[in-house]
Amino acid sequence: MTLEGFRVVELGVWVAGPSAGGLLADWGADVIKVEAPSGDPMRRLFAVLAGHGQTESPPFDLDNRGKRSVVFDLTTEEGRADARALVATADVFLTNLRPEAVDRLGLGADDLLAANPRLVYASVTGYGRDGPDAHRAGYDVGAFWARTGIARSLMPDDQPPIDLRAGMGDHVTGLTILSGILAALLQRERTGTGQLVETSLLRTGIYCVGWDLGIRLRFGKLAPTQPRTEIMNPMVNCYQGSDGAWFWLLGVESDRLWPKLIEAIERPDLGDDERFATARARRHHPGECIAALDEVFAARTRGEWIECFDRHDVWWAPANTQAEVLEDPQAIAAGAFVDVPGGAFGPAHRAVATPISFSADDGARHPGPVPALGEHTDEVRRELRGGDLR
Repeated sequence: MTLEGFRVVELGVWVAGPSAGGLLADWGADVIKVEAPSGDPMRRLFAVLAGHGQTESPPFDLDNRGKRSVVFDLTTEEGRADARALVATADVFLTNLRPEAVDRLGLGADDLLAANPRLVYASVTGYGRDGPDAHRAGYDVGAFWARTGIARSLMPDDQPPIDLRAGMGDHVTGLTILSGILAALLQRERTGTGQLVETSLLRTGIYCVGWDLGIRLRFGKLAPTQPRTEIMNPMVNCYQGSDGAWFWLLGVESDRLWPKLIEAIERPDLGDDERFATARARRHHPGECIAALDEVFAARTRGEWIECFDRHDVWWAPANTQAEVLEDPQAIAAGAFVDVPGGAFGPAHRAVATPISFSADDGARHPGPVPALGEHTDEVRRELRGGDLR
């Protein structure tokens, strides 16, 4: 497998750190998840969030399959010693605990890099390792979504900000720290030396809206978010068919694609209308153009419009429900789903796959099972004491 032979020790809870560890495990690394006796709270997600009696946790499964789980009580010297001994055998130490917490445990970057100079120490935080709010806890809805301005930027100024779907910011941040880990491992192969690699939910979120913030930095202003009935380019907007199904037009190059749309919908009169003749004209009359297109699209189902669009090379995308995503033949063909074997923590199940494929190795298509809490503690301790971990 692609990362076979690399060992990752993960001291993380919830999502952002463990999601990166999950990808590394999918790609063949030996990822050893260090848990407290109570376990990662993600194991009990529904009980933690709503007092629900559901014991299975698909979100935990996604980010932790294929790992080995050990329970080390880090409140004891024995547990801390075991953790330090384990990290001494690792290529990567991955944590999303706050730096002051891991420092108190003797697992801070300075201590571990001094003991193992080849180590890549990967740190994920809410707000960064420095600054006035570095000490704050940060879930993705706060650090990635709210504080970065993403939530406010998605709605008009007179509307309240909207929530995000759980884990979105965490998973983007997990991919971010993953890229840093791989770059640091590559540099280590060249120099023989590891390093501290860090990111935060805040910094990742700011990068995600880098276009908007870059425009504001350069020009001091930014066009406000508009409701769909007032979007400046009606050719990049969502519309609804007669069956209630939504789709998006993808006419970024609107002057080039507008004639194709007019032909597809059989409305040459809209093409002749001076209000809609050019991108500039449509920008000055967006509401009228969108209303006209709404009326047209309400006459046929989404499926019927899609056939028309394809015949006339009009670019589009379905605005799928999540149920539709699971049945989308393109998502299935693209490898978006994978079968996970059963294990001590749960049965075999269908799940979302890693977002990367490797032509030389299909190991990620066969992930390992989800570990039970502490399932591998004795095994790893035997390896440590027998010197078998390297």
